[in-house]
Amino acid sequence: MLYQLHDWQRSLLRPASDWAQGLASLYTNPLSPLSYSPLSRRIAASLELAHRLGKDYEKPAWRIDSVETSAGTMEVRVTTARSLPFCNLLHFQKHHASRKNVDSGPKVLIVAPLSGHHATLLRDTVRTLLSEHDVYITDWIDARMVPLVEGDFHLDDYVAYIEEFIRLLSPSLHVISVCQPTVPVLAAVSLMASRGEPQAPLTMTMMGGPIDTRVGETKVNDLAKSHTLSWFDRNVIFTVPQRYPGHLRRVYPGFLQHAGFIAMNPARHASSHWDFFRQLLKGDDDQSVEAHREFYDEYNAVLDLAGEFYLDTIKTVFQEHLLPRGLWDVKGERVRPHDITRTALLTIEGEFDDISGRGQTEAAHELCSGIPQAHRKHALIEGAGHYGIFSGKRWRSVVAPTIAQFIAAHPSPLAPAAGRRGKASKLDERAKAA
Repeated sequence: MLYQLHDWQRSLLRPASDWAQGLASLYTNPLSPLSYSPLSRRIAASLELAHRLGKDYEKPAWRIDSVETSAGTMEVRVTTARSLPFCNLLHFQKHHASRKNVDSGPKVLIVAPLSGHHATLLRDTVRTLLSEHDVYITDWIDARMVPLVEGDFHLDDYVAYIEEFIRLLSPSLHVISVCQPTVPVLAAVSLMASRGEPQAPLTMTMMGGPIDTRVGETKVNDLAKSHTLSWFDRNVIFTVPQRYPGHLRRVYPGFLQHAGFIAMNPARHASSHWDFFRQLLKGDDDQSVEAHREFYDEYNAVLDLAGEFYLDTIKTVFQEHLLPRGLWDVKGERVRPHDITRTALLTIEGEFDDISGRGQTEAAHELCSGIPQAHRKHALIEGAGHYGIFSGKRWRSVVAPTIAQFIAAHPSPLAPAAGRRGKASKLDERAKAA
């Protein structure tokens, strides 16, 4: 019932938000007499803030129309390379105005997180990598927009999607996973390696992800461990209201995830909105004001997660730690990261990451014992929080060059020692004992 109540509330707020937006323009438009009243700026600022707090935030556009490359400025067109019920695989195709057959660079698959925000949250990630790489990204679909006839979507299905995308884009593919998908990506590559499939990625870069949540604990970990799975099922999983295509689908609503994001740093968000209000009072329609609008247009745009996927993730990743314990089975197949031998590994963590704590992503190195040490690297980004490792100044100046260098250093599959399939780690031995 909570989802229905929330939907009704948004329906009631929408006209008021639109009214505030329209009225604000009367106090800022130089052709309006109201814009010359003594309190015009304060009234306009108050109305815009009210509009932004009450409006619905739709999925943002990519806004990547061109990119600077070594071959000059290139036009960018976003196309769909593969369409599945819960995800579209997008391709950012580069075209030169006067030159044909320009090399787009190494092929990269960015696996975006399915954790509440749209894939456009990685806009800066895509834009930066596009200058030197041929970029694809997973664009996850809002679960409330997926009809029930399409069936359920479990964590196992997420792994299967990644496998399909890797096969589609192979050979010579580099995979980058950001936050939540580090776990299913590692599972997908592990399963393909165990089967002896030839479409192994050349590299896999894992950024700020919960590979082993028994270390570097955060508030996210604490919440997942402080309640039973049945508690999550009763309290955060709801059915989609009638007006959406996914009517009656059980989901973890995006508005709950958004509330959780805000609750992690309420003072920071309150301060940001206050600074925005003060800038509007000054009449400074400068970069800081526009940056605030752009950030919250993205941050406040959320999507619903399939309920079964959310519960699977809580159980597998945060409560039972099946991957690092060597006990995870995906559709009846055991996930064995030590079987990966032909794919180089780069892990990246932020020094002040409050979502995936320090050590959680680095744990992948112990699991991937079949990858030669010379082809494994870990980078700790000083001064960076969770978002700083894939967006912003540190991403562009430190992280992106690190990834580009790692990709450039691995243009072909690794050649493991003869007869080596990967030695089982201590964790794998414990799994056998279990």
